Amino acid sequence: MSLMNLEDKRKRLIYRSWHRGTREMDLLLGTFADKEVPGFTESEMEMFEALLQENDPDPYNWLTGKEEPPANIINDVYEKLKKHKFSFS
Repeated sequence: MSLMNLEDKRKRLIYRSWHRGTREMDLLLGTFADKEVPGFTESEMEMFEALLQENDPDPYNWLTGKEEPPANIINDVYEKLKKHKFSFS
């Protein structure tokens, strides 16, 4: 993928992270994307994109510990997201 396409993909991932449909997931995924996506490899962007394709209740339940995520979701990006602490400072 060319550098321009990678940058476009980064922008799309960040935008999609902030426009989820529920405010809780907007805040969690949006702040994570702002911090992490600019440094993601192409592989990490694919992992994150797969997570963004899930319906909000599922990742919310996984991240809050209400449910276990499926094995195909658990990867380096998901582990980074679990450790993410968002703030507005």
